[in-house]
Amino acid sequence: MRVVTTAQPLDVQPTPLALLLLGREADPKSERGVECPGDLPSPSDPDLVARARAAKEKLGDKVFILGHHYQRDEVIEFADVTGDSFKLAKDAAAKPEAEYIVFCGVHFMAESADILTSDDQKVVLPDLAAGCSMADMATAEQVAECWDVLTEAGIAGATVPVSYMNSSADIKAFTGKHGGTICTSSNAKKALEWAFEQGEKVLFLPDQHLGRNTAVRDMGMSLDDCVLYNPHKPNGGLTAEQLRNAKMILWRGHCSVHGRFSVDSVNDVRARIPGVNVLVHPECKHEVVAAADYVGSTEYIIKALEAAPAGSKWAIGTELNLVRRLANRFAAQDKEVVFLDKTVCFCSTMNRIDLPHLVWTLESLAEGTLVNQIQVDKETESFAKLALERMLALP
Repeated sequence: MRVVTTAQPLDVQPTPLALLLLGREADPKSERGVECPGDLPSPSDPDLVARARAAKEKLGDKVFILGHHYQRDEVIEFADVTGDSFKLAKDAAAKPEAEYIVFCGVHFMAESADILTSDDQKVVLPDLAAGCSMADMATAEQVAECWDVLTEAGIAGATVPVSYMNSSADIKAFTGKHGGTICTSSNAKKALEWAFEQGEKVLFLPDQHLGRNTAVRDMGMSLDDCVLYNPHKPNGGLTAEQLRNAKMILWRGHCSVHGRFSVDSVNDVRARIPGVNVLVHPECKHEVVAAADYVGSTEYIIKALEAAPAGSKWAIGTELNLVRRLANRFAAQDKEVVFLDKTVCFCSTMNRIDLPHLVWTLESLAEGTLVNQIQVDKETESFAKLALERMLALP
């Protein structure tokens, strides 16, 4: 005899994160941003380049366009300056006559520009949905809970937070409020050296790989000195003893682009291109960094290729837009530049800033309509600026 049972509804409540991923809720503080208002020009419009030029010319000195290295070529063409996130934020602060700072990058970068520029300047992000998955991996609520865990373990007083530039304004503010500093991939070692002069331990946010690579590769620590705090597990998935024994408490975050590279990628490119130099970003996994010949920030990668001899061969482990641009630039100098992995690896959120969004932004500003302004509240700004100023004061 067959028994038929009636399924009972499960009493399961979806989490806020699940609702956000399903598109049923919005988080105004999330790096994912919100939908971009207004009608964008068609991507197939043959007049997009001419329209961008005309709008930029009409705005004149009122607009200053920043282009991150990972942006599309079609956007970089209109950038007044290019660089990494911190360089661009400083460039904006050094241009006080510009009323509008159009940041072609992602959300946390525009926040940093707003923090460092004057109140009279307005920072604009062409697409509010251009966020950063790494920055999204550490929310203010999660980090506050982590600090409670460290307090209960009796080590919060001996712990100094160090946050990567690739973090939200809220996380930068937390860092400033708790006596910490910000770092870039260029000065992470200096930031950690400073932090260990202030305390016995470091809470490194939000990129585990940069923290681990800097501690082990550059400062001589062991992997056993590092523990990984997972905000999705009770107490971060760690015991109080593990936290007390650790020197580096690494947040469980990573870059979705740099995290794709593997040791197999390194071995494969060496087999395909004899004599190749493997150069990777320190956001890559520790085993990839250990297998590479050179490791450095975006600016380091560019300078290394500029100084490389003609005829040299390079496999680069960073975002594809930049690698492709470098390959085209140095081909005339007989330098072979290839992408480290076989698969295409664009930063999807960086690529949200395209020519239609830029044209829409510039034309709106030229018509006197302020769109997509990024504003950090004053309290958050003050503590975040404190953390940034500590970084600027590093030797």
